[in-house]
This record gives sequence, structure tokens and C-alpha cells, in this order.
Amino acid sequence: MFKITNYTDNDDVKVIAEKGSFQVVEFQRDLSVSPFDAQVQYFMTQMNVKKKQLLINLQNADVTIQAGAMQWMLGDVKATTGIKGAGDFLGKMIKGSVTGEAAIKPEYKGTGMLALEPTYKHILLLDVSEWGGQVVIDDGFYLASEDGLKQKLVARSNFSSAVAGGEGLFNLSLVGNGVAALESPVPQEELIEVELKDDVLKIDGNLAIAWSSSLNFTVERSGKSLIGSAASGEGLVNVYRGTGKVLMTPVRSMKIGALEGALEQ
Repeated sequence: MFKITNYTDNDDVKVIAEKGSFQVVEFQRDLSVSPFDAQVQYFMTQMNVKKKQLLINLQNADVTIQAGAMQWMLGDVKATTGIKGAGDFLGKMIKGSVTGEAAIKPEYKGTGMLALEPTYKHILLLDVSEWGGQVVIDDGFYLASEDGLKQKLVARSNFSSAVAGGEGLFNLSLVGNGVAALESPVPQEELIEVELKDDVLKIDGNLAIAWSSSLNFTVERSGKSLIGSAASGEGLVNVYRGTGKVLMTPVRSMKIGALEGALEQ
């Protein structure tokens, strides 16, 4: 039995999202500042640059998280590697090498709680059932998922253009029923959701965070010919074709990781 005080009941901590086993808390102000960085922290708060933290209630479901993301755990919690043999280990190593994600993602089970490392990135909670039970995640956005979701690799339809576009050949796909937590460079309020029905979406750059597995994803020239692509000034574009949804940011990814590193120094 445990009890937590001066955390979510603190007026400086606000629960901004809750879904499935996950809660996202936001620290309204950073009170642990020195006279040397107080001014920077003040203006960061005014511009909604605030730390967030993912809380996980393991009584609802076992979870898998990104390697190195755990900050503290409370109660009867057991951590495993999730490896079920040599073949499974090799498969996870291959999956990690082609998606840029950690090869081994620890799995946590029990009846306690888990808190992940605070971040200045925005944490999105995605119910995969609302995406037809299967969603593709762009590289680097995965944070955690419930055990009802299995991780698979999906390949690009045209390998040569994917390499030319610098997008890689594979992406991580989450399949099943459950909630996933993603890290985003922009808040939920600014994300654009595009729903396609036998139509096509073309994006200049990797602005898409997630998309339905039912969509055919390719990297193509923006024009029908090399001359047409050169004239448009766009070159290669990411193309999502078919029926499904795409979740995209209005701006390119910010270097939030560099910001966090600078503030910790």
C-alpha cells in the first residue's frame, strides 16, 4: 500500500491528459532555478515551454517503454527485457537498427506505478483502436505502449526513393488494442489530422508523426519528371495514398533535445 502527496495534488502540477494506463502531468513553473537562469525559465513558462511527465498505472495494463525513459517506480513493479529467446533478441536488434529506436525496450508489470523522465517535448496519448487497430509511428516518436499493442516493422513501398529522400526503409507499427504514448515537438492543439478516403496527401518533409497502416506510404518526385520536380523547387515528397488518417505537425521538428541538454548544464 502506498500514498503519494505533494505531486498531482500540488497546485504547480496539472494533469493535462489521461487515457488508458497513462496520465500526462505538466509542471506549471520550474521552481528549482538559480538566480542565473531564473529569467530564462520565466519567459519559457510564459511561452508554454513547460516540463511534462508520463505517469503509468500498472494496475490497468502491463507496459513497454523506450529504453532509459524510467525515472522512478513505486509498489510491486517488475521489469523485464521482454526477450523470449535468441530468435526474439535477433529480431529486436534488427528492428531497432532499421527504425532508429532502442533495440531492447523494457517491459514493466505489476500493481504499482511508473514515472518516466520529465521532458520539454509534448506527450501525446493515442488510442490505436481509433486508427483501425494498427498505426504507423515515425522514427523517434515512440515513448510507451500498453501490452495489448504488438510492435511490427512496415516497409516503404519503393526502397530507392526512400533512400534518396533520406527517410529510411522501415517504420515502427503498433498493432492491437491499447493506448500508446508518443513524444511530439508540438502540442496536441497544433497537430493537423487529415482523413483520406481514396485520396492522396503529399508532404514536403517528415512532418507526419503517425498514419494509418491502411495507407500506402511512398517517397516520390513532386513532379512527373525530373524537370517538373526541379521547376517546383520541391524535389521528393512523402506521399500517403488510400483511405485512412495522417497526424502531422505544422512545422518541422525543433531541436528540443539540445535545449534540454543546455538547461541541464
